[in-house]
Amino acid sequence: MELSTERLSIVELSFHDLSDIHQLHSLKETDEFNTLGIPDSIQVTESLLNEWINQQKANPRVAYLFRVQLKKTNQFVGLIALTLGKLNFRIAEVWYKTLPDYWCQGYTTEALKELIRYGFSSLELHRIEAGCAVGNKASMKVLEKVGMVREGCKRKILPIRGEWVDAYFYSILETDQTV
Repeated sequence: MELSTERLSIVELSFHDLSDIHQLHSLKETDEFNTLGIPDSIQVTESLLNEWINQQKANPRVAYLFRVQLKKTNQFVGLIALTLGKLNFRIAEVWYKTLPDYWCQGYTTEALKELIRYGFSSLELHRIEAGCAVGNKASMKVLEKVGMVREGCKRKILPIRGEWVDAYFYSILETDQTV
């Protein structure tokens, strides 16, 4: 499965993406607000990738995980995902992680807009949610640019580098979708 925007190809993850994913997860910059931490080895990343691919293959499917790449060169930009909640609630959560070389160029916003569009139009979702650490100003900007609304703050919910950190929670509904 593949989604597409003006500048990006958003391609379902495969085992061929292991090296790029490991590089992304191994960077100090991309780990600053991440609960996973930097992997000790490529085997740790491989185990995570196996888990993600199994989520994609589950029946019923529980997640859509994608490699984001430049359309013209296929250069790896980052990851984006949509994890489905209970079917009767028609709800999902999105997350993303982008290589620092591609920050502040609109790629994450562009990919997230497309994933939200897909969630509402093809998966017939009612609500899409996201969360981010309160210090992650860049992620807040992305979420707000795509039309998500900050709903609140959960105290000390994210385990990041041995500390409990507060997180903001955002959502967008099918009825207020502007992307």
